[in-house]
Amino acid sequence: MTKPVDPMRSFAGVMALTLLLETVVVLLSIPVVANLGSGMATWQGVLVVAVAAALLLTCAVLRRPWGIWVAAGLQAVLIVCWVALPALGILGLIFGLVWTVLLWMRWDVARRMAEGRLPSQQRPTED
Repeated sequence: MTKPVDPMRSFAGVMALTLLLETVVVLLSIPVVANLGSGMATWQGVLVVAVAAALLLTCAVLRRPWGIWVAAGLQAVLIVCWVALPALGILGLIFGLVWTVLLWMRWDVARRMAEGRLPSQQRPTED
């Protein structure tokens, strides 16, 4: 007999890929910071690199129960970064919406799984 499919494992992959994409997008804001003044040596450049590193490192802990909340907390950090760099705040709002949708989808799958309504939980009918 085959092992049943765990949909939550696939959500961890989707969330890790979302964090990876977000890391790339945050790193693409480096030219914006470089044009602000004295270049990447400013505290704003350090902030961009630190946030990107935190996003990348969070990919490793997504399978832990608290890992999803760390990723969601980083979205709040990005929104707060609006004060230092409005470009990061805008990215925080955009990816905050993406994470809201991802968390809602995860909740919906967990609810359906608890009710036994997922297609992988249905018994095949014998004709």
